[in-house]
Amino acid sequence: MRSSHSLKTNNTGISRGMIAWLAMSLAALLLIKPTSLFAGQLSPWAVYYHNSLPPEAFDSYSLVVLDSDAHPDISPLLESGKTVLGYISLGEVAEYRSWYKEVENKGLLLRENQFWPGSYLIDLRDQRWTKKVIEELIPNILKQGFSGIFIDTMDNASELERIDPVKYRGMTSSAADLIKAIRLNYPEIKIMLNRGYDLLPLVGDVIDITLGESVYSTYNHGTKSYELVNKKLYKQQVKILHNAARKFPSLQIYTLDYCDPKDEERIKTIYSTQRSNGFTPFVSTIALDKLIKEP
Repeated sequence: MRSSHSLKTNNTGISRGMIAWLAMSLAALLLIKPTSLFAGQLSPWAVYYHNSLPPEAFDSYSLVVLDSDAHPDISPLLESGKTVLGYISLGEVAEYRSWYKEVENKGLLLRENQFWPGSYLIDLRDQRWTKKVIEELIPNILKQGFSGIFIDTMDNASELERIDPVKYRGMTSSAADLIKAIRLNYPEIKIMLNRGYDLLPLVGDVIDITLGESVYSTYNHGTKSYELVNKKLYKQQVKILHNAARKFPSLQIYTLDYCDPKDEERIKTIYSTQRSNGFTPFVSTIALDKLIKEP
């Protein structure tokens, strides 16, 4: 998962395009207990971007997100009734992906992500990218047996448009249109969207799950340490996710927080806090290469 660190944000970490949505009545929200909004959505889930763990390591999880290129055998997971989603980055492409050279040669790349060297932002307004996603990239994931897709880096769109409204005009609406096109072409698959908070009002009715990444606890790449998200940003994200639940009652809300695996007390606090918010939580390391047992 990358999108919480993809681009610089404003002081709050929330783009201006969200201000109107965040202004929805807090008083109305307080009349509804979060648990009533998320009934039946608290089954354990996990995300794992490696291929060394055996299938039985995932026995306690009902939904698993795996890298679509490097992953354990998913057949046993599917046979046991689990939902298994394959990772796909739609807002940028890394040099190690097999399709990188093709999109580079077609001129679909905008610039390198300064926070993730070797990963380049994509012009979502270009219909050639939409065509490739719909006709090649998603079929390549689904033919492996995945139940659906986990979409990452789509919050790049609104952030670029915020940084330069003229140069990147239409990026946010194009990102939403791409997600809608995926749903139109693949009506039966599960779709999970990472962050992309600006997109939720536009696509909340066509995706199945939205993920709040680094809502309560995160990893600071500068200090190379795990730390709590500042209270203001934490509350803003919780409010956004609760608003989405009210607007789209069938939308499931998951969270992913990062923590030192040795800090059992903090991990326990994260799980209890996110469950009290009505969310379906998971806690992992920033590398997402191991499963941390919940204390």
